[in-house]
Amino acid sequence: MSGARLNADLWVYEYISPHDIYCHGVSEVLASKKTEFQDMHIVSSGLYGKALVLDGKWQSCTGEEFLYHEPLVHVACVNHGAPENVLVLGGGEGATVREALKWKSVKRVVMVDIDPIVVEACKEHLPEMHQGAFDDPRTELVVGDALVYLDESVGQWDVIISDLSDPIAEGPSYALFTKEYFEKCRRALKPDGYFVVQAGPVAPPRKDLHVGLVNTVKAVFPNVAHFITPIAAYGSPWGYVMGSAAPIEANPDPAAVDDLLAAKTTGNFLMFDGLTLRGLMSPPKYLRDAVARETRVYTMDTPPQFEADAMGGRAKS
Repeated sequence: MSGARLNADLWVYEYISPHDIYCHGVSEVLASKKTEFQDMHIVSSGLYGKALVLDGKWQSCTGEEFLYHEPLVHVACVNHGAPENVLVLGGGEGATVREALKWKSVKRVVMVDIDPIVVEACKEHLPEMHQGAFDDPRTELVVGDALVYLDESVGQWDVIISDLSDPIAEGPSYALFTKEYFEKCRRALKPDGYFVVQAGPVAPPRKDLHVGLVNTVKAVFPNVAHFITPIAAYGSPWGYVMGSAAPIEANPDPAAVDDLLAAKTTGNFLMFDGLTLRGLMSPPKYLRDAVARETRVYTMDTPPQFEADAMGGRAKS
């Protein structure tokens, strides 16, 4: 490519579609393991810092993880206003827990992850992400199945955050993007609780998973909102879906949100504030139109599934 200089010999190839590949140059592989559940790599990249890669999918990286984790956590927490008990399902890097702990009202954050090898690797190699969140006395780490844990914690949670890897057919998470799973999450919430799930890419050619998930959450919760965030390393803006029996503020007042954050959090946001929240809650027309037309509901019999990607290879100059 004219004007390009390649400074890496090892590359993570993520297959975005049958026609598109996103390549991240890797300067060092910090950890590599095939666990009982997935292929894990933690790598250093030249542009985005250190990153977690699961089953060939780029999960998050130190250079821009705040663009993913801040909206994932704080949209639901702002709508609640004063969450005390937060459940994180997945979230191996610890950054989701880190963000939840910014709320002064929070008394307990439980993180349930099925893969202890990934969690331990993230503790060791990604301190920039968890920032000591695992050592906070309010944090409880549970190694186990999210579905089982939900059945044992009915009506306990102010906020449930489903921070799971993509629904890859060979991976551990595909069942956790279904109506049955969302129903378990609703039962585990308090009556005024909020549920949020990371809900896939929203670029026009890749929006199908997201719009299907919005419709599936609508089949479970009376109030639903979907929102998006810009994440360059994913090769697409990314979506989330939030559901609740309680009201969801569709047009938040930026000044009121800023006052709430100043009073009830420890701050230190890189992306999130009242004006950002108003923008997040206004997805573009093509996406709203697609959601309005959607009829699919994902179930255990018909779950959404990505295909696993490849990792490795060498650049050709």
